[in-house]
Amino acid sequence: MDNNNISAKRANTEGQQDYRFAFAIMTLLFFFWGFITVLNDILIPLLKDSFDLSYTQAMLVQFCFFSAYLIVSPFASKLVGKVGYQKGIVFGLLTAAVGCFLFYPSASVGEYELFLFSFFILASGITILQVAANPYVIAMGPQYTASSRLNLAQALNSMGTTVAPIIGAALILGATTTDASSVQGPYLIIGVLLVFVAIIFFFIKLPALADMQISGTPIGSVWDHKSLVFGVLAIFLYVGGEVSIGSFLVSYFSENSIAGLSSAEAGAMVAYYWGAAMIGRFVGAAMMRVVSDTKYLAVNAVIAIVMIIVSINTTGDVAMWSIVSVGFFNSIMFPTIFALAIRGLGPLTTKGSGLICQAIVGGALIPVIQGIAADNIGIQMSFLVPMICYIYICWYALNGDRFIADTGYR
Repeated sequence: MDNNNISAKRANTEGQQDYRFAFAIMTLLFFFWGFITVLNDILIPLLKDSFDLSYTQAMLVQFCFFSAYLIVSPFASKLVGKVGYQKGIVFGLLTAAVGCFLFYPSASVGEYELFLFSFFILASGITILQVAANPYVIAMGPQYTASSRLNLAQALNSMGTTVAPIIGAALILGATTTDASSVQGPYLIIGVLLVFVAIIFFFIKLPALADMQISGTPIGSVWDHKSLVFGVLAIFLYVGGEVSIGSFLVSYFSENSIAGLSSAEAGAMVAYYWGAAMIGRFVGAAMMRVVSDTKYLAVNAVIAIVMIIVSINTTGDVAMWSIVSVGFFNSIMFPTIFALAIRGLGPLTTKGSGLICQAIVGGALIPVIQGIAADNIGIQMSFLVPMICYIYICWYALNGDRFIADTGYR
């Protein structure tokens, strides 16, 4: 009996070690897709000036990038279901690398449409990574700490989003020749790094998701789960709001009434917005071990709304730093909504994850809507668009526990 107990403890310890290593290596993915996604904020003003675009036309960058989540997510779910999470990750990394390599001929030809196609391919790879990585991290432990665990992983994502504007502003906006050709070198380097990481993931051994217990028994279809259905819309609006704000910051900070910064200086300032999100995720990972995730989500949404109201009604430093601070309160929204939305799906988790990843298409549509608003009512008042997104998120958070209870999962 004692020998059996010793063996059981040893197996459990080994399993925990596997989970710790798997979690650590997965955070590398979160870093990379955060880094790549936020580089869009640096490229948008560059391409806007290079091709003489309106705000609406410039936001087609985000439209093409995030539309990949809507189009590719169903195929990504099927791919991951067929080949497994680890091979799916490898395929996603290689696809993203191809997208990076396409920036070179796009800049050489000098056609905006080719850039948009490159963004779509790049985002297709990241979509596959999201479909595979998010539920994988959630499954690495008990359900009651899932939000905290995913927030911690997303903190590494925020680390990528924090350093990307600094590096991008220096290498792209701060380049000697600030035209479309300045993206060629940086994106070639990123493509090579993605191939290298893909090779690592091809050879390492990760625990199979099938070996992990995903709590909850599904009742009916995924559409019977109110928390998922309303959570899909919450993700749509959250990603749209966060991406839209980030997309306009360089132009916003360049306004004389706000900060009057140069493009390079404003690009570096974007790091504070994403850096605040990184700090917020570390804080959130700790706070949600003692505070209800729904309550914490609601409080963050309310403060984000207040900060936007302050920014659109002030000028100078107050307007600049209040909109930057929204990044901190954005921080825990995606992982918390994601964890709430798939709670209780059990074997339907992969399908639910795919639906949520499709909802990331909000990052394609909301920036375009804000672009239209900026062209018509001015860039400062256009921030009313993301504010509306946070109002819905607050409502979802306040009703989250009821949605889960109504579903009646066990």
